[in-house]
Amino acid sequence: MKDPLSELIEFLRIPSVSANPENAGDVARAAEWLAERLRRAGFTVEVAPTAGHPIVYAERLAGGDRPTVLIYGHYDVQPPEPLELWETPPFEPTIKDGKIYARGASDDKGQLFAHVAAAAELAGETPVNLKFVIEGEEEVGSPNLVAFVEENRERLRADAVLISDSPMFAPGLPTLTYGLRGLTYMEVRLRGLGRDVHSGAYGGAVPNAAHAAAWLISRLKDEMGWVRIPGFYDDVEPLSPQEREMWRRLPFDEDEYRREVGAGDTSGEPGYTILERRWARPTFDVNGIGSGYQGEGSKTVIPATAFFKFSMRLVPNQDPDKIADLTESYLRRILPAGYQMEVVRYHGGYPVLVPTDSPPMQAAAAALSQAWGRETVFTREGGSIPIVHDFMRVLGAPVVLMGFGLESDNLHAPNEKLDLINFEKGIEASKNFMRLLPEYLEGGQ
Repeated sequence: MKDPLSELIEFLRIPSVSANPENAGDVARAAEWLAERLRRAGFTVEVAPTAGHPIVYAERLAGGDRPTVLIYGHYDVQPPEPLELWETPPFEPTIKDGKIYARGASDDKGQLFAHVAAAAELAGETPVNLKFVIEGEEEVGSPNLVAFVEENRERLRADAVLISDSPMFAPGLPTLTYGLRGLTYMEVRLRGLGRDVHSGAYGGAVPNAAHAAAWLISRLKDEMGWVRIPGFYDDVEPLSPQEREMWRRLPFDEDEYRREVGAGDTSGEPGYTILERRWARPTFDVNGIGSGYQGEGSKTVIPATAFFKFSMRLVPNQDPDKIADLTESYLRRILPAGYQMEVVRYHGGYPVLVPTDSPPMQAAAAALSQAWGRETVFTREGGSIPIVHDFMRVLGAPVVLMGFGLESDNLHAPNEKLDLINFEKGIEASKNFMRLLPEYLEGGQ
C-alpha cells in the first residue's frame, strides 16, 4: 500500500473541475479513484449517479453497538485560472518548503483524504461505524446533494457528522469551528434605454443605467458599513460577552491581516473588532459590476444597461429567503423613475451555530489537542457551507467542523497549498477522534 502523501499526489493530479463541462470525465475519474481507495480500506462503496456529477457513498460497519461517524467532503475543485499566476502547474503537485502546491490541495482533497487515510490505517480496528458521503459538485453549489441526503436519511444516520473544509486559526493551533455565516446571493439588472446613445446628443435628457446602479448601491450600504435595507438586522443574534472575550484572547495581528490582503486600512461597522465583523455580523458586498464602454481609450456613450451582483453573509437567526424578500422589496421601492429592473436570486444558505459542549465536539477537541500537543481553540468562520445546516436538519446529528487548512492556503486562487504537517496531523487527529468518540458519547469524559 502506498503512503498517504503519494496517494494524495495521485488524487491531486486529477483535474476534477466541476464547473467546466470539458472536465466531466476527469470528475468521474476522481470519483472512481476515491471509490477504489475506500474499497481497499474495507468499505462497501457505491458511486451514485446524479443529474450532475456522482456522489461517492461508502460504509464500513463495526457493529450495531458502536457509534457511527459520517464524514462529508468533496472531490471537485475550482477552475485553476488564471494559469499564468501559478508558480507550478496546478495539476502537477509540487512539494516545496514543507507544503504541497496544487489545485485542491486544501479545498478539499487534502483535508478529505486525511480522513480516508485515517480510515485505512484503522482498518484493523473497529472503534466506530464509518460512513463517507463525498460529492463532486460543492464548487458549483451542491445542486444534487440535499436530495441525496433526504432520500437516504436512514442509511446516513449517524451520531456525529465530521467535516474538514475549514481553516485552523493559525499555524500549529488546533481549531474547531462552531459557527458559519449563511448566504444570500443576488443580481440586479437595469435597463434605461433601448440602446447605448451619444452622450453629447442625449446627455442630460435620458436615463443613464450606470448612474442608477451606482445610486442603488449607495442606498444599500452606507460609508460606515451599515446595511440600509429595512429589517435587515431585526433577527440578528447578538454576541455574548463570553464569546467576545474568548475571541479577544486569540492570537490575531491586525497589521499582519492588512498586509496579507494588501489593504491600507480595515473597514466595517463601528464598535466591533475585525474578528467580530468577520464571524458574527451580517454583511452586504458588491461582487461584480458592469456597464458601458470597457475598452481602451474613450467612447462617449450613455449606457443602456447595467448590472451588479452582491452577496449578503448572514448570522444566526437570519433567514436567507426573508433577507432576499426584504432586499428586493426595498430595491423596487427606491428604483428611480425611467428604469426597468430585473432582480435575480441565486443560491443561498442558512447560518449555523453548533453547540461546543456536545460530546462529539468535546471528543474532537481532545483529538486535536492530542495530535498537536496544544489546547484546541473554538472559532467561527465568515464563510458558508450550506450543507452543514441540511445535515443538522435532515439527520439531526451534531456536526463537527475540524479544519486542517489555513487562511493563507490560497483557496480558489493560484498557488493553492496545504502544509504537510497539517496533513499528517490531520490523519492523526482523525484517528484520535474515531477512538475517543465512544468514550465521550458514553459519558466517560
